[in-house]
Amino acid sequence: MSIFAAGPHLPVIVRANEAEYLPDIRHYLLADSSATNGALSAHRVQLGRSENGAVPHRHNNSSELFFMLDGTLDVLVGSEIVPASPGDLLIVPPQCDHAFRAHPDHTADALIIIAPGVERFDYFRHVARVRRAEATRESLLAEQDRYDTHFVTGPIW
Repeated sequence: MSIFAAGPHLPVIVRANEAEYLPDIRHYLLADSSATNGALSAHRVQLGRSENGAVPHRHNNSSELFFMLDGTLDVLVGSEIVPASPGDLLIVPPQCDHAFRAHPDHTADALIIIAPGVERFDYFRHVARVRRAEATRESLLAEQDRYDTHFVTGPIW
């Protein structure tokens, strides 16, 4: 059994008006793994009604924590869709297929944390380029191992 222990790091403070915002995917980039010496990565997503946040995927080495700030997020966890509402916390373990989108009747605002951390800011920037048709989906598929984001087929998604 291996236990991950991040090394020490300086305190991380990200002011709301200083976070990088990617409007194409509605993500705020808060703290990448390099800022926390590998302890975690954090971002925030604000979605409109029924807006897709992430297609089915899994992380082999990290858990993903969703904390709902507002609205309702539908989260595919394995083969079940779980609604998450304000104040709810959901943690998806490593190697568990998942996806998320705003519920059809609600917007969604969620804080998302991956632990241990993975350098993911460039992944989100790449996803934004794909949305703008400046990069291909195939170019993103080639980066799955680098970002520990492995796309899967979600039969009910």
